[in-house]
Amino acid sequence: MFKKKFDPALKDRVNAIIEPVVITVKKFDDAGVDEFRKKINESYLTGQPVLPVIIDSYGGSVYGCLDMVSQIQACALPVYTIILGKAMSAGAILFSMGKKRYMAENATIMLHEVSAGAVGKLEDIKISVEHTSKLNKVMFGLLDENCGQKKNYFTDLIGKKKNTDVFLDAKDAKKHKLCTDIGLPELSVEVIVKYKY
Repeated sequence: MFKKKFDPALKDRVNAIIEPVVITVKKFDDAGVDEFRKKINESYLTGQPVLPVIIDSYGGSVYGCLDMVSQIQACALPVYTIILGKAMSAGAILFSMGKKRYMAENATIMLHEVSAGAVGKLEDIKISVEHTSKLNKVMFGLLDENCGQKKNYFTDLIGKKKNTDVFLDAKDAKKHKLCTDIGLPELSVEVIVKYKY
């Protein structure tokens, strides 16, 4: 997936070259969010033209996902998202944030409604349900907007499946505009040294 081409003048100095930053997302917990932020900041120092984000996740915290979404929205580099194996739940939302969205031919996306659990007094449970409903609208609104679909497109898609988990292979994802490209991108790094006297 990544190719390097070095000028012969560099010879043994290859190790001094700054590697491009590629972010891999597996978890949406606090540690995963902090690592995501750190890698975005590192990417600004490399001179790379895009920031690849590889997603291989069963999903996780909605709040962690929304934090990463905000970071992508504020990122100075265009972000390309890539699924090698799976992007489920929060992973699917994050995947939709890519300016370009690549899926390996055998990869899988899974979409479902936001899930939550509530305990406590009746009024607390009502508030929790209301909040979860708002989060669900935010998440599916992101999907609709990022994929150029009309409002409630993905909510309706899940509704047609009786609100169960919806699994999409690469061809289905492309049909619904979730993925822009089937196959993996290639990132080339060329380093050239010129001497002038």
